[in-house]
Amino acid sequence: MKCFDQVLLNSGFTMPMISLGTFKLKGDDVFQIIDAALNYGYRSFDTAQVYKNEESIGNALKILLPKYNLNRKDIFLITKLGPKNHGNVRCRVFYLQSLRNLQTDYLDLFLIHWPAVQGCKPSDEINIKLRNESWQEMEKLVIEGKINSVGVSNYTMRHLEELYKYCKIEPSVLQIEYHPHLVQSKLLQFCQKNNLHLQAYSSLGSQGNNLLLSNNLVRQIALKHAVTNAQVLLKWAAQQNIGVIPKSTNLEHLAENLKIFHFQLTEKDIDDLNSLDKSCHYCWNPECVI
Repeated sequence: MKCFDQVLLNSGFTMPMISLGTFKLKGDDVFQIIDAALNYGYRSFDTAQVYKNEESIGNALKILLPKYNLNRKDIFLITKLGPKNHGNVRCRVFYLQSLRNLQTDYLDLFLIHWPAVQGCKPSDEINIKLRNESWQEMEKLVIEGKINSVGVSNYTMRHLEELYKYCKIEPSVLQIEYHPHLVQSKLLQFCQKNNLHLQAYSSLGSQGNNLLLSNNLVRQIALKHAVTNAQVLLKWAAQQNIGVIPKSTNLEHLAENLKIFHFQLTEKDIDDLNSLDKSCHYCWNPECVI
């Protein structure tokens, strides 16, 4: 089985609809999970400077790609600018460090991870200045051929509108928390209008509780389709052309997550899941950032 479901980005490059999330993936788990993921058919890998696992991922891919008769061009690599690395100088320095860590000379997608600068108050206007500088430096890296596509993570519609006023290269991807307890429909409509691909993280809700995964409606829909609760939640996003980034150290779950392309939810299923919206952020809420 291969992960062939793709989305065409506004940069002209294609991106798999499902990527392997690597948040909190450390040590020996990195090699084991990437090995299994490549075997199952994953071809996109999502990391970040703050995850502190870029080097381990780079080492694993260097060894494992030949094992599966794959080249660098066969996979899609995503990483994100750490909040402490905003600004033109630090953005470039730490982007090039990410390239070294991942043992590649380009990235398929590079995102601003957070609209604020680590150590600055969310209300400090320096955040506006430095994220602007970061974006301008990312555009230069695109022109230099070191990045194929650029985007942002945890941006609100207000942050996006600001970005569109000065960007010369438009963002290709917005990565945000998005699930049936946080249905950001206006933001999704904004993305669709601007040909900006929305990619969801925390599709299963919170790591600290299973309120979404154990929801009775989710369970009923899963039983109807003979799939898992997690597959229903991932499919709810993917069927709306929203990318997903599931992560798991459970090999069985890792394989199951790719099977969301084997069934379809009904329109009523999607509407019913939308009705679970509680405007609930289980992760970070960027609304506080100026």
